[in-house]
Amino acid sequence: MGFGVQRPSILVAVSMICSWVFLGNSTVNYVHGKMGECDMYEGSWVVDESYPILYNSSCPYIRKEFNCQKYGRPDQLYLKYRWQPKDCDLPRSIQKGFDGEDLLRRFEGKKIMYVGDSVSLNHWQSMVCLLHAAVPDPSRILQETNDTISTFIFQDYDLSVILFHSQYLVDIENEQIGAVLKLDSLKNGETWKNIDVLIFNTWLWWYRRGPKQPWDYIQEGDSIVKDMDRMLAFRKGLMTWAKWVELEVDVRKTQVFFQGISPSHYKGQEWGEPEVTNCSMETQPISGSTYPAGLPPASFVLEEVLSSITKPINLLNITNLSQLRKDAHPGIHNGIGNMDCTHWCLPGLLDTWNQLLYTSLIS
Repeated sequence: MGFGVQRPSILVAVSMICSWVFLGNSTVNYVHGKMGECDMYEGSWVVDESYPILYNSSCPYIRKEFNCQKYGRPDQLYLKYRWQPKDCDLPRSIQKGFDGEDLLRRFEGKKIMYVGDSVSLNHWQSMVCLLHAAVPDPSRILQETNDTISTFIFQDYDLSVILFHSQYLVDIENEQIGAVLKLDSLKNGETWKNIDVLIFNTWLWWYRRGPKQPWDYIQEGDSIVKDMDRMLAFRKGLMTWAKWVELEVDVRKTQVFFQGISPSHYKGQEWGEPEVTNCSMETQPISGSTYPAGLPPASFVLEEVLSSITKPINLLNITNLSQLRKDAHPGIHNGIGNMDCTHWCLPGLLDTWNQLLYTSLIS
């Protein structure tokens, strides 16, 4: 699927969350969401009226693009769906929502960084609101921002939760010919490599064209081209990131996560409603555990690249569970007036992403 990339074969190990992936003759550490013999990413969404809404639209850090309740979303059922793995239960603290106080204590003095595009911004704001709801004195939260990095410091715990804005992970540099996307250059790694927990993400911008495309040329080595197959470019950029992990990241000190491909919902034909062209009228998830259209090709490219890394990398494998949530986008209920079936309402689905991240961190 997509450049002949095959889904890696997986042999479940006995350890808590680690599975081993075999490609050719090489054996690599590749960490999935395993709890014993259970994959916490395989399951379905169930209505749970007792499921707590962990924060509301009054969280002061939610951007208007994601604040669906504030901007008129009339229904609230989408907030009452709980992710239920097929063969196990999530830890009790997760079943009850999110133990932000526990995370603050466990990671006292640490730095957690989300690195990526606006989906990472969305994800990061979920975590900040979850932790804001857990602190006894919100006035002790300090915010620092510059062009690339935004940080919330929970001063009573000396915990920093950081967003590093990077659309492609690899570099874009302005040169005489214009803006050049450099598939084999990654200079921001010096900032990233000493962070305690890193959550990477990229995909949204790789297929952008026209006025929204932020580069004029693509370069790899000495070769400069006007454009190329975008999935191939995506793979090459990911391989540069993978090489950086191999060479620069000390996994004894740094836990590395890569967020799976975040889906959008503009094509109803993907879930059996060909007349639907956006998510605006969607109020319920897709039932069952499988998205009718299957996983996007980019997911297989991502897994192939991750499986080439010999260091333990955690895949935050949220793609399928998010594909089922066609109801969880802002749609028209945002502060900018555009139809948005790419990002996600806050509170909402991304709180589950962070619950699963928290489960991986404490496992």
